[in-house]
Amino acid sequence: MISGQISVPERGPVADHPRQHGQAPPHTPLRPHWACRSDGQPWPCPTARLMLKAEYENKMPSLSIYLAGLFYEAMRDLYHLNPHDGPSPRALFDRFVGWGPFRKPIVEPATSNTGA
Repeated sequence: MISGQISVPERGPVADHPRQHGQAPPHTPLRPHWACRSDGQPWPCPTARLMLKAEYENKMPSLSIYLAGLFYEAMRDLYHLNPHDGPSPRALFDRFVGWGPFRKPIVEPATSNTGA
């Protein structure tokens, strides 16, 4: 049995980005519910997404890895809280990873052949 030979993955990254600016509460997740500490929206909220893109502007591969790790952590927390009616895997993927860098569109944009 192969699954018995695979070790359980360790915990993912600490959700401490985007960095806090000023006196307002940071747009970081409140775990285990994964709501934004600042505005209460599902994390990453729109402000956190903008701040993360700005913070990782020159390190987009690092942002992708960070988001994938948090996706794993959110699945662990949210499925533990709601084992029967938690968010779908697709919804969590879109929420954590799907908006990030290096994502291909679901449908390739049509190319216009003007025949000039």
